[in-house]
Amino acid sequence: MQHQQEQTERLLLNILPASIANRLKQEPGNIAEYFDDVTVLFADIVGFTQIATSVSATTLVNLLNQIFSVFDRLSLEYDLEKIKTIGDAYMLVGGLPKRSSNHPQAVASMALEMQNAIAKFNQRNNLDLTIRIGIHTGAVVAGVIGLQKFSYDLWGDTVNIASRMESHGLPGKIQVTQETYNRLQDEFILETRGEISVKGRGAMTTYLLRSKRQ
Repeated sequence: MQHQQEQTERLLLNILPASIANRLKQEPGNIAEYFDDVTVLFADIVGFTQIATSVSATTLVNLLNQIFSVFDRLSLEYDLEKIKTIGDAYMLVGGLPKRSSNHPQAVASMALEMQNAIAKFNQRNNLDLTIRIGIHTGAVVAGVIGLQKFSYDLWGDTVNIASRMESHGLPGKIQVTQETYNRLQDEFILETRGEISVKGRGAMTTYLLRSKRQ
């Protein structure tokens, strides 16, 4: 019984952040918490759809697992919270459920590491994939809703804008908003992309993250 309980505990902690899992065990029900300052990242693997037409489903999932496993390890290294994968897209956030002040820098550092990880993956597998990343900093509501198949998720305009930064971005580039740029400019090198038209938002000035400052 103790072994089964430990296995159940490990499984729960693999699905939900520890603090959220503990709250659910003590008070079953919906959890929704407001965070006024977090950084959300969306990443999409460019070229993966084309590969899907030429390899078996098993091979495809194996390749994707290799990539996402590296991303998962990076998220732990930078103390960030992986939210979910959607097909060949990856979503994470910094600054929750444990609040912090350096989440923009942590997310930016991981984004650069993700680019390096894709380059190494290409070398190992003789492929030519690139990754398109979008980042935005702002407020969200985070929590667990529904009755079954619990997952920790985010809601709010910040999530939508981060997603748009990815979808309106450039292959191989990391696009960030003005809000994120303001927090990164002292420690990272960024270049102005200029104004782009963003669905649902109109014209937005965006920047491309290049590297850390020496």
